[in-house]
Amino acid sequence: MKFAGTGLVILAAICWGISGGIADILMDKGWDPLVISFYRGGVGLICFFVWYLLRFKQNGGISARLFLWALFAGVGVAGNFTFYFLSIQASSVAVAATLMYTAPVFVLLVSFLLRLENSTWFKWACITGVLLGIILLTGAYNPESISGSFFGVAAGLAAGLSYALFIFGFKNASSIGNPQTTLTIAFFSFCLILFLFTNKGEAAAVLASNDIGWFLLLGILGAGLSFILYVTGIRWTTPATASMVAMVEPVTASLFGVLVIGDHLTPIQIFGIVVILVTITLLSMKQSD
Repeated sequence: MKFAGTGLVILAAICWGISGGIADILMDKGWDPLVISFYRGGVGLICFFVWYLLRFKQNGGISARLFLWALFAGVGVAGNFTFYFLSIQASSVAVAATLMYTAPVFVLLVSFLLRLENSTWFKWACITGVLLGIILLTGAYNPESISGSFFGVAAGLAAGLSYALFIFGFKNASSIGNPQTTLTIAFFSFCLILFLFTNKGEAAAVLASNDIGWFLLLGILGAGLSFILYVTGIRWTTPATASMVAMVEPVTASLFGVLVIGDHLTPIQIFGIVVILVTITLLSMKQSD
């Protein structure tokens, strides 16, 4: 079961990585990142609701605490999807996907400030390593050659923080109810939030466009199927292993960007990606001990 769980998490990470590339393709076709994010979550909601109905007898009741934590998770995933796509638009798939995985470091900094976590030399070394990786990846050491705008970098980091917010809300909600109920509530709130900010005319135009297949594929791979695979696999593996194999996502996204979309990465950028992923993996494994 342990190896099956690891395999499911890897498959989920691959789906997430590919979804970033699909979003980039849709943005190149002129679609707004908010509309793309809305459809990714909307198709995911349909998948989770079907899952909820299939497990209806096992779902139990919905308490106020479960609803609030799931709502919290919905806010996090709405920010994660939206900022991630905005970062892709302003930089590249590889840069956006890698920056999103710096979230544990920034959560660690907040924990230091709030005195929720003890400061150690190892943790500060990890923070320094991630910052060095960000500098190499984005080209911040030479402002004239920076890859993508500062907005793209900021959006990528915001996607990471939003991802941490989702995980925090999802874990608390799942400790009260089951995953299918939590994800259904979370993505329902996600759709309500995005609907307020999405261009309604462009969102409606998707249904009659030739790109509807891309939107459906994005929602199924990037939300519905991937989240179901992940929450199923995480039950059969350790948090440290799950954190490590989830790094397949930025690697997949980077390869998709280079091989399919035609993004170009310099040796320094590739080294920056390696530094960030190795450091985050070590930190995640240490935190899970």
